[in-house]
Amino acid sequence: MNLVTGATGLLGSHIAEKLTQIGQKVRVMVRPASDTTFLESLGVEKYVGDLTDPAACQAVCKDVEVVYHAAAQVGDWGPWSKFQQHTIDATDNLARAAQESSVRRFVHISSISTYGHPNGKDLIIDETAPLGVKVHRWSYYTIAKVVAEKALWKMYEEEGFPLTVIRPSWLYGPRDRLSIARLHRMITTGKIKILGSGDNRINTVYAANVADACLLAAQKDIAVGQAYNCSNDGIITQKEYLAKLANAFGCPPPHRKVPYRLAYSFAFGCEIIGRLLRLKNPPFITRYSVWLMGRTVFFPADKARQQLGWKSQVSYDRGTKLTAEWYLKQLKLTKK
Repeated sequence: MNLVTGATGLLGSHIAEKLTQIGQKVRVMVRPASDTTFLESLGVEKYVGDLTDPAACQAVCKDVEVVYHAAAQVGDWGPWSKFQQHTIDATDNLARAAQESSVRRFVHISSISTYGHPNGKDLIIDETAPLGVKVHRWSYYTIAKVVAEKALWKMYEEEGFPLTVIRPSWLYGPRDRLSIARLHRMITTGKIKILGSGDNRINTVYAANVADACLLAAQKDIAVGQAYNCSNDGIITQKEYLAKLANAFGCPPPHRKVPYRLAYSFAFGCEIIGRLLRLKNPPFITRYSVWLMGRTVFFPADKARQQLGWKSQVSYDRGTKLTAEWYLKQLKLTKK
């Protein structure tokens, strides 16, 4: 039995889909109010509960061989308490329950943002780099992911916890509920701007490709005690990626530019105002979103390709097309 958390999200749903496609039994842990329509179409076993409940974690881990932990508090805004509960506490509860149940493998979905927010021309960061360097103030998502991952490494070192860590970058693909709507709106209205020259190598990856890496990591003995950047599907620049998305949406490629440092400073100002006003919703732009798009630092995925035999089955051309088709279909359904 495979347990997938965060299965109503982008990466978790693709992991569950991949597992069912190869005939694996899948159990998902979902909250009572979650939309499980897609998961029901897969025929997976549902367990309704919350990762913040240790007893629920113990129950859902019964008879489980592999855990794919993709659940976390996502986004670059919100109170710290949410990230503490749904990333740090939830991960600890699930890991403890998995250890007690003697699972064969615990595949933890982390993030390349756990390295912090370094930036610099020609800067390359692989899996040997330390975690939590130059973290933005108020970047609760990153801070919580760093704390959660470090706790798991401690369990691995002290208790022999069968851990493998996958560190994706900016994910995209069908069932993306975080960024594609905003990108579509900005591209179709012509408001999107290229940050800097646009020639920076962008770290973005198709979710189903990362799901492939997760399944490979769960089966490879060499992956125990290892972390893998699953951060790109090849080399692509910011300009090229935005042009492919625009083409998929039937729009001309963006051409207007804004200096990276100017956008970053403006975003910081927006965050300060948002914090002072205690806004519940994120400001128009944040430093994290600027960093995602305009950063010049690159996170290679060579280790995953060499050790796991990981190959990106879906290219950027195909991935942007599939993502756009899915989103436009959802848009039509919501307007009916």
